[in-house]
Amino acid sequence: MTDYRPAMREYIDAEIRVMNSLNLDELNAAANAITDCRKRGGTIYTIGNGGSAATASHMVVDFGKGANDKPDEAGNYFRVECLADNVPAVTAIANDISYDDVFAHQLERKLRPGDLLIAISGSGNSKNIIKAVEVAKSKGIPVVGMTGYDGGKLAAMSNFRMHCGIDDMQIAEDVHMMFDHMLLRVFCLCG
Repeated sequence: MTDYRPAMREYIDAEIRVMNSLNLDELNAAANAITDCRKRGGTIYTIGNGGSAATASHMVVDFGKGANDKPDEAGNYFRVECLADNVPAVTAIANDISYDDVFAHQLERKLRPGDLLIAISGSGNSKNIIKAVEVAKSKGIPVVGMTGYDGGKLAAMSNFRMHCGIDDMQIAEDVHMMFDHMLLRVFCLCG
């Protein structure tokens, strides 16, 4: 029998180090940006590729259902849409225009004042994410950037950061999913 325990311990210890290094002030500012969007009646758009697309999609479930049991004091619910979820739209844009435009093209037609973009990229340098952020910024839409590694271009372009500084995609994706669940919990507990 192979003893995987040392490798498991190493992975768990790396996760713990990252969790202990998170910037709670930045996370709190991002959480407030999300709830401010709800108060404005805006839509929160989420984007990501691969595992980050799965996190972006999961956020729709957690914010749209789990944190949406009751409205805020102004009667608003979370309005959330993942732009990676519409596979026909993504593949049509990728085929007819460019994969670099799969999110930017959709945002050009959807964004309205009061909206918010949550952009997720482990490296912070995915071309289609950066193009989407450029569209949001050009329309005055605030951006929450969820990144790993050194944060890349996305961290520099974001109004709000949810960053985990580790050069490991799997751990970065784990922490990004934890961000989602943490926000769900605090939104449910704190309103």
